[in-house]
Amino acid sequence: MTARDGGARLAAQPVASVAPGDADGPRVSIDASRRFQTVLGFGGAFTEAAAVTWQTLPEAEREALLQAYFDPATGHGYTLGRVHMGSCDFSLGHYAHADVPGDLALEHFSIARDRVALLPFLKAAQRVAGRPLTLLASPWSPPAWMKDNGRMAHGGRLKPECREAWARCFVRFIQAYADEGVPIWGVTLQNEPLAVQRWDSCLWSAQEERDFVRDHLGPALDTAGLGHVKILGWDHNRDLMVERASVLYGDPDAARRFWGLAFHWYGEPHFDHVRQVHEAWPDKQLLFSEGCQEGGPHWDSWAAAERYALALVNDLNHGTVGWIDWNLLLDETGGPNHVGNLCHAPVLVDRAANRWVAQPSFHVLGQFARFVAPGARRVLCTATREALATTALANPDGSVAVVVLNRGDEALSCVLTHDAGQGRIDLPAHAIATCTLPPALPAAA
Repeated sequence: MTARDGGARLAAQPVASVAPGDADGPRVSIDASRRFQTVLGFGGAFTEAAAVTWQTLPEAEREALLQAYFDPATGHGYTLGRVHMGSCDFSLGHYAHADVPGDLALEHFSIARDRVALLPFLKAAQRVAGRPLTLLASPWSPPAWMKDNGRMAHGGRLKPECREAWARCFVRFIQAYADEGVPIWGVTLQNEPLAVQRWDSCLWSAQEERDFVRDHLGPALDTAGLGHVKILGWDHNRDLMVERASVLYGDPDAARRFWGLAFHWYGEPHFDHVRQVHEAWPDKQLLFSEGCQEGGPHWDSWAAAERYALALVNDLNHGTVGWIDWNLLLDETGGPNHVGNLCHAPVLVDRAANRWVAQPSFHVLGQFARFVAPGARRVLCTATREALATTALANPDGSVAVVVLNRGDEALSCVLTHDAGQGRIDLPAHAIATCTLPPALPAAA
């Protein structure tokens, strides 16, 4: 259980058995015979800011942080990750892997900068995880010389004459990371393609994204023998994801190139849009690729943690297969960030004390990541109180993880009913708990 009050952080709590006739009050019902999407896993983003901050820690602290996030037995067991292709706001400054103007042949393409901090951080995480991570790569901007505004920041668009070279930049990046022992599982075309930011950004209409993936990026990956790399569309907020999906998937030749849609949480929640995309295109996948509490840091903030919990429950219940947090860690200022766009992270580093401090959002993420294994399938789960947000997932071993969030201001004693029987859990106000039920059905396919 993780609770706002009382200091409970991933602390085990008892579940009392309940007789069939003693089941009054709030109820959570699980029907594990009704199964839905298969879950890829959970994770966070490897930004240059996070990597550099991790490197400032003493060796023992660095290792403890890796264990807490990536160890499958004692930590969260993260299996997903995201990395920026070129610079983002959580870099130490603007940079591109193809930084020589006019180099359409990419003769000077280099990931040398990534070898300083990003790749060591990624490799250390893979070592602790015991396997390569399912890694999503996203650009925030093409190189400045490829854009019509001549800048990495403030939007702009890719020049038509640079489309082929930009598609080959994706290929070169994927190949270079594979040579480092860090395979790329998937890519998005552009982080937040409708945002003009004072940091690294580039504008893409839905039609431009559709045509670039169909005519340039998809063929470039195929030619390089990288057709297995997934392409995810959108990579922006939930508000416009239905409209974007309609265009990307409306062209059959383009639609076959897209594995699915990536999305963020900024602005209004619009969880119903996640459901609508899932229902309209059930053959396509949905991946949450970024979310953080803005205007950070927010030390010991339960409001940030509850935002995570509610988003995770709703996104999973509406068809999402994976959930990637933003920066894995930041310093005590909510940075570094080269344009001052400071944010919160589930782990903050107190550099004066040479230690990292897990925030409430870290513990909330653990309620999902520690108990839901890759390959789990969401099952039917409902609650009788609006204050209770809940989801349930059947793991490959047949056990069922049930996550219950009490959003209310009063404690609730809640009865769980499932195939194996009934049990009661006591949830303080603004607390989240995960119950692992024993296998009652054949293991999830």
